[in-house]
This record gives sequence, structure tokens and C-alpha cells, in this order.
Amino acid sequence: MQTTSTGSDQSAEFTEFMRAHQDMVFSTAARLTGSDAQAQDIAQEVFIKAYGIFPQLRLQPSAPGWLKTVATNLALNHLSRYRKRWRLFSEMRADDAGESGPEPDVPVPDTLLENLGSEQRRAVVDAALQRLPEHQRVPLVLYHFEDLSYQEISERLHVTLAKVKIDIRRARLALLPMLQSAGMVP
Repeated sequence: MQTTSTGSDQSAEFTEFMRAHQDMVFSTAARLTGSDAQAQDIAQEVFIKAYGIFPQLRLQPSAPGWLKTVATNLALNHLSRYRKRWRLFSEMRADDAGESGPEPDVPVPDTLLENLGSEQRRAVVDAALQRLPEHQRVPLVLYHFEDLSYQEISERLHVTLAKVKIDIRRARLALLPMLQSAGMVP
């Protein structure tokens, strides 16, 4: 009698695949949601989807990109589900009442988050990102970490282009002192 271990081989291979990509999937979701617990749920859902198509996915060089895209989409779906609740509280804040309010007169470069080198620097940035309000963090992460254009962010979040630009600018302004205090920005 011949025994086959293809099921257990595939299971072991998937476990290895998941371990290789779990940090990237989790950090993508955590940056967008601002919550480790929500990011864990999203990461679990990403890998459940990946397991369903693993025979095709495992041989693809684009598998990490697929995982990141699914994590981004699931995080955005999660955020949009709770958007009404989020808007209720974020729109109550006076400093966010208008989309075209006066811009602060502080120069904040587009390159503020470029060249993240070490894991320690990433941890500092991730902690600072989690301190931002969701309406600022999400567009900033989509722009700097997911490489979406302002227009693409506007379409994905169903907000005006002006709101995206203002929220990203305000997020950079809010991040600047946090990163300066950590010695990351002169």
C-alpha cells in the first residue's frame, strides 16, 4: 500500500509561506487600522483566502504583492464598515470641520517618511502612525506605504481630492514632532 503525504506536505509548505509573509501582512493592516487586534483579524482573513488558492499562489513570484493587496483591501473594507461611527466623532472636532481650511505654514517635505532603514525606525514610525486619527493615518499610509496617488486615495476612500491632500499634510505635520523627538528628523 502506497501512502501519500501531499496533504501534509502542502500544509507544511503553507505554514512556511505564511511565516515568511505574516509580518508584512500584519504591518500593512496595522498601519491602516491603527489597531493590532484588528490587524490580527485581517491577517488571519488574508491567510484564509491565501490557503484557498494556495496551489496556484505558491508558485507565483507576485504572491507577496497579492497578499499585500488583499490586506490593504480588507483593512479598507473594515474601515469603511465603521466609517459612519468614525465620521460622527472625527467631524465633531473643530480642527477638521472644513476641507479647505487654512493650511498651517510649516514646511513638511513629501519625503518625511522615506528611507526607513532599521526595524527600530519602523517601530517608531508605526507607533507614531497609531497616534494619528484614522482620517489622517489612512491616506498617509496609502500614499507613503502603498504608493497610491492622491487621486487613487480619493477614489478608494470616497472623499474629495482636497480632503486627501489636507489630511496627508496634517498627518505629516502631526508626525513631525513625534519623529523629531525620536531623533529621526532634524
